[in-house]
Amino acid sequence: DLTKSNADDLQSVIDLIQAHQQLPDRANFIIAMLRQVDTFANRFDLSDLPKDLLDKIGELTSLEGKAYNEITLAASAIIMQSKIAPFDSRVEDLISELVASNADLVAISQSATLSAGVDLLTSLFGHSDKKVRNAAIEVYIRRVYRVHRILSINVDEVNGRPLCTWTFQFADTPSVGGVTRQGLLSVVPSAAAIEKDLPEMLSSMGANFDTIDKGDGNQFVNVLHIAATEDSNIDIPGMEAAFSNKIKELKMLGVRTVNVLIPVPERDPKYLTFPQCDEFREDPTRRNMRPTFHHFLELSRLSRNYDLERLESVGKNVQVYIGAEKASKPVRGGPPQVLYVRGLSHTSGLVSVPGAARALLQGLDELERAYSSKKVSPVASSRIFLHSLPEVENSSPAEVKDAFVGIMGILKSRLATRLLKLRVDEIEVLVRLASVDGDGNRVVQPVRLLASSMEGEWLKTQVFNDIPDPVTGVSSRYCLVEDDSVCVLDPYGSSNIVQTKRTVARRVGSTYAYDFLGLLEVGLIGEWEHHLNNIAKGDLDRSTDKMPTGIFSSRELVDGDDGELTFGARSIGTNTIGMVGWVVTMKTPEYPEGREVVFIANDVTVQSGSFGVEEDEFYYKASKYARENKLPRVYIACNAGARIGLVDELKPLFNIKFVDEQTPNKGFEYLYLTDKDYSELPDGTVNARKVPEGWAIEDIIGTKHGIGVENLQGSGKIAGETSQAYDEIFTLSYVTGRSVGIGAYLVRLGQRVIQMNQGPMILTGFSALNKLLGKEVYTSQDQLGGPQVMVPNGVTHEQVADDQAGVASIIKWISFVPKSVGALPAVRESHDSVERDVEWRPTPTPYDPRLMLAGTADARGFFDTGSFKEYLAGWGKSVIVGRGRLGGIPMGAIAVETRLVDKVVPADPADPNSREAILPQAGQVLFPDSSYKTAQAIRDFDKEGLPLMMFANWRGFSGGSRDMAGEILKFGAMIVDALREYSNPVFIYLPPHGELRGGSWVVVDPTINEDKMEMYADLDSRGGILEPAGITEIKFRLADQLKAMHRLDPSLQLLDNELDNLNMDDETAAVEIKKQIEAREETLKPVYMQAATEFADLHDKTGRMKAKGVIKAAVPWKNSRQFFFHLTMRRIVQDDLVQQLKNADNTLNTTAAIDVLKTMCTCDWEDNKAVVDYFTTQADAVAEKIKATRVSAIKAQMGILESELSGM
Repeated sequence: DLTKSNADDLQSVIDLIQAHQQLPDRANFIIAMLRQVDTFANRFDLSDLPKDLLDKIGELTSLEGKAYNEITLAASAIIMQSKIAPFDSRVEDLISELVASNADLVAISQSATLSAGVDLLTSLFGHSDKKVRNAAIEVYIRRVYRVHRILSINVDEVNGRPLCTWTFQFADTPSVGGVTRQGLLSVVPSAAAIEKDLPEMLSSMGANFDTIDKGDGNQFVNVLHIAATEDSNIDIPGMEAAFSNKIKELKMLGVRTVNVLIPVPERDPKYLTFPQCDEFREDPTRRNMRPTFHHFLELSRLSRNYDLERLESVGKNVQVYIGAEKASKPVRGGPPQVLYVRGLSHTSGLVSVPGAARALLQGLDELERAYSSKKVSPVASSRIFLHSLPEVENSSPAEVKDAFVGIMGILKSRLATRLLKLRVDEIEVLVRLASVDGDGNRVVQPVRLLASSMEGEWLKTQVFNDIPDPVTGVSSRYCLVEDDSVCVLDPYGSSNIVQTKRTVARRVGSTYAYDFLGLLEVGLIGEWEHHLNNIAKGDLDRSTDKMPTGIFSSRELVDGDDGELTFGARSIGTNTIGMVGWVVTMKTPEYPEGREVVFIANDVTVQSGSFGVEEDEFYYKASKYARENKLPRVYIACNAGARIGLVDELKPLFNIKFVDEQTPNKGFEYLYLTDKDYSELPDGTVNARKVPEGWAIEDIIGTKHGIGVENLQGSGKIAGETSQAYDEIFTLSYVTGRSVGIGAYLVRLGQRVIQMNQGPMILTGFSALNKLLGKEVYTSQDQLGGPQVMVPNGVTHEQVADDQAGVASIIKWISFVPKSVGALPAVRESHDSVERDVEWRPTPTPYDPRLMLAGTADARGFFDTGSFKEYLAGWGKSVIVGRGRLGGIPMGAIAVETRLVDKVVPADPADPNSREAILPQAGQVLFPDSSYKTAQAIRDFDKEGLPLMMFANWRGFSGGSRDMAGEILKFGAMIVDALREYSNPVFIYLPPHGELRGGSWVVVDPTINEDKMEMYADLDSRGGILEPAGITEIKFRLADQLKAMHRLDPSLQLLDNELDNLNMDDETAAVEIKKQIEAREETLKPVYMQAATEFADLHDKTGRMKAKGVIKAAVPWKNSRQFFFHLTMRRIVQDDLVQQLKNADNTLNTTAAIDVLKTMCTCDWEDNKAVVDYFTTQADAVAEKIKATRVSAIKAQMGILESELSGM
C-alpha cells in the first residue's frame, strides 16, 4: 500500500522504511533531547519555554504505538510542567493568603485549590517573617492530617527554631476511648544538622507529649517530623545511624515513624520515612511520599504478599507500583506481576457518574503510562485503588452501595475497552461517610466499594463497611453492607486459580472464558443506554426512562450424573475439561421481559483449549440443547484444534531392536518391551508379539481415552452437529485468540463469524508449513488466517478490535434475531417515525449505496437512524449486505454498489513468482464473489427469520471468460435457490435511477417464490432485458432511425419530395439532392439516436412494468419507508395467520388460507395499515376462526377414515 500510494516518489518509501528500521535508536535520541529540555529552566534561567518548542513537543504527545510510549510520557511531563504558574508568583499568592487579617487556617488547609500548592508550604518553613513561618507550618500539618481528627495544635519556637506539636486521632475510629496520638515537627537548618539536633528534639517530645502509655511495649502511635530549611546532600546511612543511636528513646516515646523533609528549590521537596517496624531504617517504597500517604494508600496491605517497586507517576496524589508475588522458590518466567495504581482524591463527587468517571480515567491514564515501562510484564494484571478524603454527608452505606452498583454498570459499559486492554482486575474505592451518633459526636464510617474479578465474575461489585484497627488505623476486617455477619480479612492475596487462568488466556490474546459473562452484561448495558438515549432524542418526556432491573443472568451447563447436561453451580476455574457453556437470560430492548441464548466457549486454560473426546461430547450436547429448545447459539472460539497425545507411560519402558547393535545408524527392526514390563502393563495397553527379547510392539493403544484418532471422530461428530445447527437455529461464532483445525471448521460451519484482530483461523501452524516448504516463508499465523485473509474471502462477516467490541457485536447481531425459531421478528421500539420521508435520494451518477440505507447527518435514509449495520464488507464489494430496522422491525438488506471497486488477490508468500493482483469490478454488475455473497446473505437472513429488503440495481452478470471460469453461473444460480427456499417476506425494490436487467432480473423475479416475494419500483427506475443503448443496436438500428427522420423531419420530407418529382434524366440534380439528404441525415443522427434510445427507454419504465404485472406497484422513494413498514407489518401478521390456518387444515394452500382471512376482514384489503389494525384488534375472532378450521379439518379427516374403515 505504501508503494502504491507513493508510486511517483519511491525514494520517500525507502526513506520511511529505513526510518522505521532505526526506530529504537531514533526514539532513544529524542528521549535524550527531551531530558535536556527538562533542564533548560535551571541551566538557562528560563521561566517559560519558547512557544514553538512547546508546540513541537506537543506534537510528540500524539504519537501512537508502544514504540513511542516513552517519548509521549516524557513530552507530556514537559507540557504539564509548562502549564504550571511560575514558582515565585505561586509563593507570593500563598503568603498573602496566610497573613490575611481574616485568614482561616483550617479552611485554607481544606481548600481544594491548595492541592497543587501544599508543597509550597514547606518552602516557607524558613521564611524571615515569623507569622508566615508559623502559619505555613500549621496549615501544612492540618493539610497532611486533614482526614484525622486533630484535637490540638500548637506552633512555637524553641531556641530560635520553629516547633509544632499536635494531638490527633484517626477520624474513622471512635473519639471516646479511641487512641490519642501525638506528633512533633521540628525545623532544622539542614539535613546535616539532624544528628546534632536529634537529642534536643527527643527532649522536646518528652516535654510536650502527654504521659506515654507504653503498654506492652508494642503500641507505637506517635510521629516525629523533621523539616530542613535548606537543600543539602542527603546522607541516608547517616540518618539511619543517628536514629539507631537513639532507638531506645524513640521507642520509649512511642514513635511509629520518623519523617524527614528535604527542600528542593522551586521543586517539590523530598521525603524520607523511617518506620519503627524496620528499626527506623529508611523505607524506599515511601521515598518522596508525604507522611500520611502510606497510611491513606494502604501500602502495608500490598507488601505482605508482594515485593514492590515504585514507578514514576504523573499525578502528585498517585503512586504506581509493580508488585511481584513473593515466592519461596524461583518461578519460570518470573513471578506473576500486578500493576498497582493507588491514588488520593481531594474532591467530592466520587459517588456520581461524572466524578467517578473522571477519577477512573485518571487511574487508567496512569496505567497506560506505566505499561510502557519495560519493567512491566506484557501479561501483568492491574488494580486501581482510590481513597476519597472528603467526607460524604447525609448518605448511608446502603445508599452508597446502590449508587456504586449503578455507576459501575455505566462505567464498565463506557470504558470496557480500556479496562480490558489494561487488564484491570479490581477497582477499589474507599469513601468516608460522616454522621452523628446518639451522643451528638461526629462519626466517620469508612465504606469500601469494590469491583473485583478476583473470584471469577468480571468486576463484580461488592460494598463493605470497614472496621479499622484502633492502633494502626488500617482496616482489619471488612463486613458486607447488606449482611454484617459476613466479614473478610483481606491483605492482597497472591494469585489464585482464577487469576492464573486469566493470565493464561491473556497470554494467547484472549479473555478468560468465564469473564465473557461480565463482558456480555457490560455490552447489554451499553445497548440499553444507546437505545434509551435514542428514545429520549425522539421524545423528551421519555428522558427519565430506565432500563429494567436484573437485565442479565446466566446458568451454567454441566454434565449430570446421568451423562446429560443439567444446570449446575460450581466455583469458577474448577472445570476439568476445556469446554464450558451457559444458558444466558438477557432483557434486551426488543425483549424487555427477557430472552435466552446458549453460549458455548473453549476454555483455553485447560490443555490450550484443545478438543478431546470430553470436550467434543460437551459441545455436542450443548449445541443439541440449543436446537431442541430452538434457541440462538453462540460459540466463542479460542482453541488449539484436536488434542494430540502419546501413551507417556510407555516412553521409559520401550527398547529398540537394532539391526546391528554396534552400528545403530543401520536402522532397527522393531520396538519391544521386556517380559517384566509387558506383564506389568494393564490389559489392552499394547498389541504385541513374542520375540526373543520380550514383546515386539505392534500397536500402542493405551488406557487413556482421548489422545489420538478418537478425537478426530469426536471432531467429525461436532462438525455434523454444527452444520445441522445452522440449518435449524441461529448460529454465530466469535473468534478470539486463535482457532485451529476443527475449531476453524466449526466457526465456518456456523457460517456467521465475528473475528478479533488477534484471532487467526488456521488449519496448520505457520512453523509447520515452513518445515513442509523447507524454508522460512510465513512469519505469523495471521498470514494464514488473520482478518486480512478471512475478511476478503468472506469467511469473516465482521472484524473487531478486542473482546469487548466482539461481545458488543454479538449482542447487536442477536438483537435482530427472534427469541426462538418460528417466533415473530424481534421488533424494537423505534425513535424514528415511520411516517417521515426518506430524505437521502440516490443520484443518476455513481454514489455510495450505504447512504441510501443509513442516511447522513443531514439527510436520513431508508432504515431507522443509526440502526443499519453492514456485514461482509470486505468480500464481494460490488454488493452491500447488512441488517437494519424499519420502524423497529429487523430486516435483512441487500443493496448494489454503483461505483467501481477493486478485488485484491494477494500474492502467495510460498511462491516467489506470485504477485498481488488488483481486479477492477464495475458497479451494478454481479461477479462470482458478489453473487455468492448475495446467495449466502439471503440464506442467513432467512434462517434468522428476517424479512428481506433487496434494493435491486443490477445491469446484469459479468460474463467474461475469467468470470465464467470463476463459476459465475453456479453462484448466480445459488441466488435463485436461496430465494426459492426463503420462508419470510421478500421485497424487491428498484430504487430511483436503479435498473434491473437481463439475467439479474431473472434471479430475483417474484415468480421464483410467489408466496413470499413481491417486487416494487420507484417511478425513476427501469427494468428490461437490455439497456436502451444496447437494444437500439438490435431493434432500432440506423435504418429505422433514418425512416423516422424522413417521416418526421420537414427538410427531409421536402428533399424526398423534390427527389421524387425530379426528371429522371436530371442526374446532376439528383446527386445534389442526395448529398443534401445525406448531409441532413448526418446532422440529425445524434438527436435521432437519442430519440431512439428514449423510445427504447420508455419500454423500461415503471408504467409498463406495472401494466405487465411484473411489479406489484410503483412506490415513490420519498414515501417508501412508510409504505414498506406497513407492508412488512402486514406480511408478518398475515403470514403468521396463514401458517396457523395451514397447520390447522393441511388441505389448505397459501391462496386458500388468504381467502379465509380475506372473507373475515371488514376493511379495505389493499390498505396494509388497516389490515394490520384489523387483525390486531380482532385477534380473538381470528383465533376462534383458526380453532373452528382445525375442528372442521379433524372432523373431515375422521369422516374420510370412517369411509375407509367401512369399505374394508
